[in-house]
Amino acid sequence: MAIIKAFRGLRPVKEKVQLVASRPYDVLNTAEAKQEAEGNPYSFLHVVKPEINFPEDQNPYAPEIYKKGKENFDLFVENGVFFQDEKECLYIYRLTMNGKSQAGIVAAAAIDDYFNNVIKKHELTRPDKEEDRKKHVRVSEMNAEPVFFAYPAAAALDEIVEATVAGEAAYDFSAKTGYAMSCGWSMTKR
Repeated sequence: MAIIKAFRGLRPVKEKVQLVASRPYDVLNTAEAKQEAEGNPYSFLHVVKPEINFPEDQNPYAPEIYKKGKENFDLFVENGVFFQDEKECLYIYRLTMNGKSQAGIVAAAAIDDYFNNVIKKHELTRPDKEEDRKKHVRVSEMNAEPVFFAYPAAAALDEIVEATVAGEAAYDFSAKTGYAMSCGWSMTKR
């Protein structure tokens, strides 16, 4: 069985969450990301696709690109756009798109479980994309976007998630990209 752990999340303040929210880095090319973040200095695309802050002829894999992503995130924290939770938590999210919802738990997972195939690899990925994200993690010293796992049906876990999302969410918004997100429920570590 895989091991998950609660952690002290860094998350956006409620007033800025809708501005910070962005689509994942790998579903947009640089031009699309630049257009989506245009006029929005709070877009998380400035962290996960920092090449949008450079001229179009800039190599998107140059060291200064990754440094800019870290610098952008550090500025978000320094300027109070992000804050860190005081307690370790497991976080619950619910995403609704095209009338369908999915809910999940955000937690830290053990890398050894991945390497030992306790966490099954869900897809074959491109080496260039893997190397890009490895560089991003090394320079930024954070995993800026979650990796989604599925788990076998577990009624007890589903009951906990459903009971948690029945309460008021810390964030509840619709993104201009067409999805609705309710997230930020937290279950503190016991």
